[in-house]
Amino acid sequence: MKVAIFSTKYYERDNLDLYNKEGKHQLTYFEKSLNEDTINLVKDFDAVCIQLTDVLDANVIAKLASAGIQLIDLRSAGYDNVDLEAAAQNKIKVFRVPAYSPQAVAEHAVALILTLNRKTHKAYNRVRENNFSLQNLMGFNLYGKTVGVVGTGKIGAAFCTIMLGFGCKVIANDLNPSKALMEKGVQFVSFEKLLKTADIISIHCPLTQNTRHLFDADAFSKVKKGMMLINTSRGAIIQNKAVIEALKSAQIGFLGIDVYEGEEQLFFKDLSDKVVKDDQIERLMSFNNVLITPHQAFFTKEALDEIARITIANFNSFADNTATENEVAFQLPVSSPT
Repeated sequence: MKVAIFSTKYYERDNLDLYNKEGKHQLTYFEKSLNEDTINLVKDFDAVCIQLTDVLDANVIAKLASAGIQLIDLRSAGYDNVDLEAAAQNKIKVFRVPAYSPQAVAEHAVALILTLNRKTHKAYNRVRENNFSLQNLMGFNLYGKTVGVVGTGKIGAAFCTIMLGFGCKVIANDLNPSKALMEKGVQFVSFEKLLKTADIISIHCPLTQNTRHLFDADAFSKVKKGMMLINTSRGAIIQNKAVIEALKSAQIGFLGIDVYEGEEQLFFKDLSDKVVKDDQIERLMSFNNVLITPHQAFFTKEALDEIARITIANFNSFADNTATENEVAFQLPVSSPT
């Protein structure tokens, strides 16, 4: 099968080639993103393989179908950048990598919490300048704090387990409460109760029509004043304007994000010699209680290896016409969290 792989980074090719060592598939790598401007590159291919930075709306998908593309394979768990309804209408299958290293993302969420709380990033910079003062470096014990988890899939479940290990009280909200987590001591509550009672909230739900801007001005008006918000899931679950206002009013005391709505114009790029034209991320970076990382939560050796393995396995499943649980089918929206 001939596959056009878009948005490839230096760290991906060796792993993909390793798992394709038998040469079953002809892989062609493009550093460019797949979009309406680059759609001409898919000519003579059977499938495209993309990242979250590639935007496949109905128009692009229609052109993919006209070019003979039969498969869209995502090297990610998320798939909100693909119009699934349009793909289904054009008889193009959509595969993804549903879980590559839940622990990698969960551990990064914890790293954001610890860094924001104990201000180790600020202490590091101070000490390098021979400043050994403890002024403004005070944190708080995680032990005994209430941690709210929105979404308890594989990543959310891994995060819950870690926070239980810190001695935290863990509450969660999910459409499908986990019996296994409940047996560990996780209490499932309504979304509103989670907002009102959690000292720290960590987001681990997928981006859907129902979770887009789930954390908006109304949600922030209900949280405990001074709470900490962490997002390693999808940027658009948080409404940028609302979170900026909540930071300005000190309703939110700490914000740690590894994802950002509009990140496709910023993340995975070196813009150090350019002017960033996104006013909202510039405003967020101006707060001394905000920590932003560039979508690196997944970025571990183990995760990259698993992404490559499953991606090639997806190609094999499609080429051999065998069933796979990694296929994403179009579904009607479900109700919002309660």
